Amino acid sequence: MKKTERAFSLVEVLAAVAIIGVITFLALPNIIAVKQDSETNLAISRAEAMNLALVSYIQSYGRTNATSNWASQTSDQTRYSLLASYLAFAPAAIGDYMPSGYSINLPGSIVTVSKMPLSGPGGIIFY
Repeated sequence: MKKTERAFSLVEVLAAVAIIGVITFLALPNIIAVKQDSETNLAISRAEAMNLALVSYIQSYGRTNATSNWASQTSDQTRYSLLASYLAFAPAAIGDYMPSGYSINLPGSIVTVSKMPLSGPGGIIFY
């Protein structure tokens, strides 16, 4: 080998790959935890938006009209469609509104307004 030709030895390349692997191994759990926390925060934020949409719906129609109209709806999807115009982000289906693994339970009656429970992978996380 001439003195002007330089290259990395196999040991040096393996050492670099091993160092990158260790760094990845140490960082991966933190990245997964951040992703899970962000999905939980998104679900909580959307549940709060749904609560505000319900209050706005009641204020727009008046308590009596809103209560009777709400009670005449038989499914969560049709109740969600009543609130969709009060949400900044409102896909057509309520299942598309919440992040994967989270669900919100719309109340059957809005005579007394309370926060809607949010269910997630660990049970009810927000009430």
